[in-house]
Amino acid sequence: MKIIEEARAKVNLALHVTGRRVDGYHLLDMLVVFPEIADGLVIEPAETPTLTITGRMGSLLVGEPPESNLVVRAIEAFALLVGRPQSFAVTLDKRLPVASGIGGGSADCAAAIRALCRFNSVDVDAPEVIDMALRLGADVPMCLKSQPLRASGIGETVTPTSGGMVFGILLANPGVPLSTSAVFRALNQRNNPAVPPMSGRRDKADFFAFLRSYTRNDLESAARAVTPAVGETLTALGGLPGARLVRMSGSGATCFALFDTGEAAIEAAATLRERRPNWWVEASAVQF
Repeated sequence: MKIIEEARAKVNLALHVTGRRVDGYHLLDMLVVFPEIADGLVIEPAETPTLTITGRMGSLLVGEPPESNLVVRAIEAFALLVGRPQSFAVTLDKRLPVASGIGGGSADCAAAIRALCRFNSVDVDAPEVIDMALRLGADVPMCLKSQPLRASGIGETVTPTSGGMVFGILLANPGVPLSTSAVFRALNQRNNPAVPPMSGRRDKADFFAFLRSYTRNDLESAARAVTPAVGETLTALGGLPGARLVRMSGSGATCFALFDTGEAAIEAAATLRERRPNWWVEASAVQF
C-alpha cells in the first residue's frame, strides 16, 4: 500500500503577536489559508526505512541529518504513540522554499502524520495525535488540518472557517532564508491586540478591506530590518496589476498578494517571473 499526501503551504493572512509565555513561546492570533501550492509526500511500508528528497528545493536539504527532518521525527513519534515499530520508504518532493515563513517543514510533518494515521487506522483528530503534533512543532496542528482556519495560543487552538470565500493568491520568495528566531529577537512590541471579530464579512471586497484596515503581520517590520529583501519583495508584489493586499507570511521571507480570482493571481505570477526570474513564484486559488 502506497499513500500520497500533499503538504500545502501555510500562509498567514494575518499574524498578531499578543504576548509571550514564561517558557519563551510567543502567543499569536492568526488567520491562515492553505493554497494549492505544496510539497509532495509518498510513503509506503519497507523493511528498511529510507528518506529520499527530490524536487526543486531538495538541494537545500542536502547534508541535513535525517534525524533532524520533521518527517522522520513524525514517524518516530508515531511509533511511540501506537506502541509498535513504523518502517517506511518515504519520498519527499520538496517544492516549497526552506525557512521561508510558509510552514514547509511543518506541512511535511503533518502530511506524514496523516499518512501514518491511515496506515494504522488511527483517527487523525484524536487528542493524542494532536498532542503529538504540537510536540513536533507549534505549526503542525494547523497544518494537520490543512484548511482555512483561525489559530491562537502558540498555534494549538485551531478553529476552522467556512471556506466559502474563494480568491487568488500569489506567493513570492526572493531566495533568502530568514531565521524565525532572528525575526522574533528583532521584535519590539510583543503585546498587541488580537484579530477583531469577522462576523458578517463574507463579501470578498469587504474581507480584503477588513484585512487591510484591521489586521497586520506584527513580524513584518522586524523581518524587514533583518532582511531588506522582504521590503523589495513587498514592493514588487504591490506593483502587480490587480493586487488587492500585499503582506509578508509568517516570519518571512515569503510574501503574498491577494487577487479577486485564482486566474488573476496566475497571470500576475507570469508577469512577476519575467521581472524576477531568480525568485520562487507560485500562484493558485485559495479558500477562506
